[in-house]
Formats: sequence, C-alpha cells, structure tokens
Amino acid sequence: MQGVFSVEDLSAADPVIDAVLRASRALVAVAARSLAQAAADVTLPQYRALVLLAGRGSQSLADLAHTLGVNPSTATRMCDRLVSKRLVRRRTVPGDRRQVSLNLTEAGRELVDEVSDARRKEIAAIVGAIPASRRSHVITALDAFSAAAGELAEEDWAAGWSL
Repeated sequence: MQGVFSVEDLSAADPVIDAVLRASRALVAVAARSLAQAAADVTLPQYRALVLLAGRGSQSLADLAHTLGVNPSTATRMCDRLVSKRLVRRRTVPGDRRQVSLNLTEAGRELVDEVSDARRKEIAAIVGAIPASRRSHVITALDAFSAAAGELAEEDWAAGWSL
C-alpha cells in the first residue's frame, strides 16, 4: 500500500522522520514568532483556518472542519471567535439558508498578509544560511513533502486570493 510504512521500512525511514521533525520544530517556531509579531489575538489553529480561507477561498463550515481535521463543533467555535474578531464573515448561501459560507474579511486578509510577510523574511534569512549548492535539494525535498501532505502549490494557493 502506497504511503504506509511496513515495520521493516520504518527503521529505514527514521532518519527522514527525524529530519522532518527537526525542520517542523524550526518552522513552528517561525510561525509562532511571525504570528506574535502581528499583535493579533489569534492562535496558531485559528491562523491555519485563516490561511485555508485565504488560499482556497470561500468554504463551508463542514469543508473547513474536514480540511483542518477537526469536528464541526470545534470549527464552529473557532469561527465564532474569528467572526467576533472581525477576521471572518459568515454568509448564507443563496437558495439554501441552512448552508453557510465562510470568507475572510479585509482585516483577516491583512492579518494573513502581515504574518506571511514576517514569516517570509525570517525563512529567507534561514534559507540564506544554506549553501547555494544545496538549495535545489531542499526545494525537491520540501516539494515532495508538501505534495504528500496535500498542501497546495504556491501558485494554486495564491490563486485563492483573487476569489
């Protein structure tokens, strides 16, 4: 079965898993610092929801919950907080008042921009410390990792901004 390690393969994957864990700790630290700089009272999970709305455009609550990997009730509480902070807006879907779509507000989009800019600057400094001859290997590895995780490519993610 593709994507699942057998017991024999797992020990061979340990160095890869360890390397990804180290990189993820570094990236989580960058994410936390960039979000803290924005001086917004937004948690990392709430910010992840904002990023998904920015990248994928309007979402139903069920779709957002599924993408975030949380229960709909958890997504509802998260969105309630984001609506009260005026970062997300709820709209009923024309023709079906029971269906609600979630969209970023201008303030939500500005927050995502601000945090993304801060994150980009810090990541640029980190990448600058990697020898130029090794950067293509980093690109290949991170692209493979992102694709396996189901993350959108940068050009596809950015397309959501015009929605």
